[in-house]
Amino acid sequence: MDKIISLFKNTSFSTNLTFGQLLFTVAMAAVMGLMIAAVYKYTNSSMEYTQEFAVTLVMMSVIIAIVVAAIGGNVASAFSFAGVLSIIRFRTVMGSPRDVAFVLFSVSAGLCVGVGAYLYAAVASAALFVLVILMYVFNLFAPKGSAKRLKITIPENMNYEGIFEEIIDRYCTRHRLVKVENADLGTLFELVYEVEVKKGANEKAFLDEIRCKNGNLSISLVLAGYHN
Repeated sequence: MDKIISLFKNTSFSTNLTFGQLLFTVAMAAVMGLMIAAVYKYTNSSMEYTQEFAVTLVMMSVIIAIVVAAIGGNVASAFSFAGVLSIIRFRTVMGSPRDVAFVLFSVSAGLCVGVGAYLYAAVASAALFVLVILMYVFNLFAPKGSAKRLKITIPENMNYEGIFEEIIDRYCTRHRLVKVENADLGTLFELVYEVEVKKGANEKAFLDEIRCKNGNLSISLVLAGYHN
C-alpha cells in the first residue's frame, strides 16, 4: 500500500498546475473542441461527413491540452509526445485537405489551451471561425461548374480525335481527355474525360448530343472521384 501511495507522491515528473487550473484547462479545451466540431459540421456540404470525425476533433483538442499541460517544461516528455503525433500522422489517411486543416485547428487550439494561453486561443479561434463561416456563406473560391467524369464508348473504327470537343465545349467550362482504353475484346473504345459542367447546363441534352455521335453506345457522367 505504501508503494502505491509513493507512486502518487513521486515528484520526478511534476507540473505547476493546480487542480482548479487543470479543470479549467480541460473545460476550455472541451469548449474549443465543441466549437470547432460545430463549425466543421455547419460548413461541411460533403456527403463524406461523419459524426466520428467531429467527435474526434473534440477529443483531440482535450487530449492535446491535457498532455501539454502535464508535460510542462519536461523536454524528454515533449519529444516522446512528438513521436506519438508522428505515428498518428503517418498511419492515418485524411478524407480531404479540409479535414486536415480542421485537425490542425483542433491540435493548435489544444496546444494553446495546454500552455495556458487561454485568451490567445479564444481570440485566434474566433477569428478563424468567422473566416471559415464567411467563406462558406459567400461560397468563395467555388468552381464555375461541377467537376465530373465523362465516359464515352465508341466503335473501334471511329476516329475519336476532336469529334466530341465541339459538344463538350458548349456544355463545359473546361475539359481534358485523361484515358483511352479498349473494351469488349477490342471491338470498342472507352474515352474518359474530366469535365467541369457549366452551371445551369442541361445534362440530358448534353448526353443526347454525344449519343448521336457515338452510335447510341454507352455513356456515363458521374461526379469526379466516383469510380463506376
